[in-house]
Amino acid sequence: MSQKVMLTAAVTGAGDTTTKNPNVPVTPKEIAESAIASAKAGATVAHVHARDPETGGISHNIDHYREIVDRIRESETDVIINITSGGGGDFIPSLDTPAAGGDGTDIQTPSERHEPVGELLPEMCTLDCGSTNFGNMIYMSPTDWLREQAKLVQDSGVKPELECFDTGHVRFANQLVKEGLIDGGPMYQFCLGIPWGAEADVETISYMKSRLPENAHWSAFGIGRMQLPMVTQTALLGGNVRVGLEDNIYLKKGVLASNESLVEQAVKQLHTNNIEVMTPAEAREAYNLRK
Repeated sequence: MSQKVMLTAAVTGAGDTTTKNPNVPVTPKEIAESAIASAKAGATVAHVHARDPETGGISHNIDHYREIVDRIRESETDVIINITSGGGGDFIPSLDTPAAGGDGTDIQTPSERHEPVGELLPEMCTLDCGSTNFGNMIYMSPTDWLREQAKLVQDSGVKPELECFDTGHVRFANQLVKEGLIDGGPMYQFCLGIPWGAEADVETISYMKSRLPENAHWSAFGIGRMQLPMVTQTALLGGNVRVGLEDNIYLKKGVLASNESLVEQAVKQLHTNNIEVMTPAEAREAYNLRK
């Protein structure tokens, strides 16, 4: 029997990609349609952020999330919905206002970050397991805030995907497990290649994987040009995989991607290595997700 993996399509994210690739969905309708198209192309999971339909930037508006989720659920295409709980974590350093942050700083409390998850109850959500440098921006996720957020997610019955952008994040995710804040077999995701987090390479995956509890499930992804190579490497190492315009806007050098084209390419690479993609029903059973 061939190996099976869960394939996530991260369809939009919150980065400044909308001006670089017209296929990046912005409105709730576009985001939902892209998630549905990704599912039809073979994705098991649709990972969604909301964007402001007017500006294309990040949106924390629960109504935008509700429209995305409702449109996906009302479609005839089955896909596991995974909502970000990263919310407002962006701190932009400023010499003029170092304590308050500069233009672009966007910080939400744990309860505010959890609101879309708690209100809409998807099957999965991400949980960013630490602070890190994103270029010259700091993504802030302090440990006590994370404990509070993890408890909110636990009480909601949604399965958290423990996002680890560096090795210390794995250590803290393990601590959340030890403290009883994560139910069942924990799901880790290694987010690789982001400046200046963990490298996108086999050595880093192997190390992070070696630090996980015995009952853990894991996945990994790379950004930019490392996205598609990491699909194959991650699957061969036994992990689940992720592609999508949140992390990479090119199918190959000079060729702009769509979410469904990235999913199709990932499926092709997996099949080449005798690896099948889980259906949503298979993933729900394997990972004991909310039905």
